[in-house]
Amino acid sequence: MIRPGALLLALALPLVAQASRFRDIQPTGKGPQRLEVDLALLGGARSDLGDLRLINNGRELPYVLVPPLPGEPQWKTGRVLPLPQTKETSGLELDLGASTRTSRLELDGLKAPFLKRYRLEGSGDRLRWTELLAQGSLFDLPTEELRLLRVDFPLGDYRYLRLTWDDRSSARLALPRNASVQVEGLGGAVPSQESLVFGTRPSETGSSRFRVRLPGPHLPIRALLLDVGGQGPLLREVTVLESRLEAHGLSPKVLGRGTLRRTERYGVLASDLRIPIESPEGAELDLKVENGNNAPLELRGLKAEFPSQPWIYFESPTNGPLRASYGNPNLPEPRYDLEALREQLRGARVARASWGAAPSTEEAIASSPANLDPGLGTALDQRGFRFQRTLPQGSRGLSALVLDAHVLAHSRTLTDLRLLDREQHQIPYLLEKRDEPLVLPLVLPNGVFQNKISAYVLELPQAELPPARLLLETGARVFQRAIRVREDRGEGQSRILVETLWQHRDPELAAPALVLALPPLEGRRVTLEVEEGDNPPLLLREAKCLLPTWRLRFFHPGKELNLCYGREMEEPRYDIGLLAERLRLEPVRELTLSPEGTEPPPERSPAFAKVFWGVLAIAVFALLGVLMRLLKKIPR
Repeated sequence: MIRPGALLLALALPLVAQASRFRDIQPTGKGPQRLEVDLALLGGARSDLGDLRLINNGRELPYVLVPPLPGEPQWKTGRVLPLPQTKETSGLELDLGASTRTSRLELDGLKAPFLKRYRLEGSGDRLRWTELLAQGSLFDLPTEELRLLRVDFPLGDYRYLRLTWDDRSSARLALPRNASVQVEGLGGAVPSQESLVFGTRPSETGSSRFRVRLPGPHLPIRALLLDVGGQGPLLREVTVLESRLEAHGLSPKVLGRGTLRRTERYGVLASDLRIPIESPEGAELDLKVENGNNAPLELRGLKAEFPSQPWIYFESPTNGPLRASYGNPNLPEPRYDLEALREQLRGARVARASWGAAPSTEEAIASSPANLDPGLGTALDQRGFRFQRTLPQGSRGLSALVLDAHVLAHSRTLTDLRLLDREQHQIPYLLEKRDEPLVLPLVLPNGVFQNKISAYVLELPQAELPPARLLLETGARVFQRAIRVREDRGEGQSRILVETLWQHRDPELAAPALVLALPPLEGRRVTLEVEEGDNPPLLLREAKCLLPTWRLRFFHPGKELNLCYGREMEEPRYDIGLLAERLRLEPVRELTLSPEGTEPPPERSPAFAKVFWGVLAIAVFALLGVLMRLLKKIPR
């Protein structure tokens, strides 16, 4: 027997059959609800949100998109009164004259420089006080270019606000010239913030790199807010990049640059960790942080700042969860009778519903639009390639394969790269250059010291590497050495690849790493020479080879694939190039190659096989004949 609920859901399925994403919604009881538009919805739905559908027990639930309040923020100034001073505290009380719905306080006219802790409380009757913020800090430090005179706190209705300064380690402050609050519901919506997923990436010494996963493409993000560990001062440059389409594939483009600043006075921190950026187009960002001589940046959290969005009004018939579907570009924009209430809802105070978990990155990749699959290319005999490497098992969806040192060494122009399935059909791809380096640690052998020169023979990851960088680190603090890198060319001949002077004069600071640009190489070994003069050998701590990072971005068919290379071929021309602009916007699953195997033996032709087996058969018959003759001569 078919249950009524299941029947209703089956009838509703045609509306969302092509929807790529579903999420739960948890209302706060029955009745009118407010649901915020978040980044996950913006990243998965159409730009107009016209493909959003709310479903309750198989029935479509009407909703209204209420736009944010227009105009500039409206501020209300209150009467400022001093708080009674104690040995450790002072402060102010703000009387707004009447109960006011607000979540932001701003002070004006405090004398700089200052940096102070505070505690904030709110009240409606001046008798019962609610702690809004247990501890915060306000500051105005012109020399350090740090200023914060605004306090954000939980939204509520307050007539009185009480701000108490902590005076235990700093001088008292005079009352501000004025204090005001931003009035909720009278224009100037507060920007939204939302946490992002990120991971650490390989990087050269002196830099930290992070990969940021966005919920989808074309998000209206206008700044990144970093949460950085540590308590001391901070001053580091940050660059934000993403891949953009160019003539021959994808290349990194800078979206924004900024400086992370933090200082400490009297045990109180003042910081500015906001990096403004151009709105990204894709679903992936890269952060590069210049650490200088400091330890790698400890990034504990990352948030996106974006303009306030429309909110969703609906009337929930139940306490239980509802469902939302979105991601179907073919759905027409819905029209509900609730639209008649749009203007009345601008300042409405209703219960707040919340979203369930957003689809994970893996779920988003698995639901990659089928129309982004360009299909198979022409068949190609893989026996003509010197190298054939099996890709890690992957599931269907957009993927990006990182090319390793073996590929870069044996496919210098990258024009002979081919992805082939078992039937030897080509899998179309886009070639993508990344900003981050491919970092390969080198074994640093014991040096041979002779004639005031220390020589180190370095084994590189591969022979015939393309242009690379050699990174050297030392624990020495004060030194000056001439550095050379040679390549042996046989018969006692060698060539100097690069030479420079490496020096450091500050005994209080660690020496920065030395980075040497190497031209294309022929062999697998280079000799590092250090002219020591009359000094003891310079203590080298670490050596690394830095190669450019390239990826192949493609639609994985979900079956075994081989990467083939090592053959004279022209650059492939795939129709996937016509989808490049859309393909780069979607999230991808990154794949890495397993360690390379040995070069396969050359293929033998069928004629060679026939000759081989014919000769072998003749040899066997000849041996049998000799054996029979020997047996006849043995006396019985």
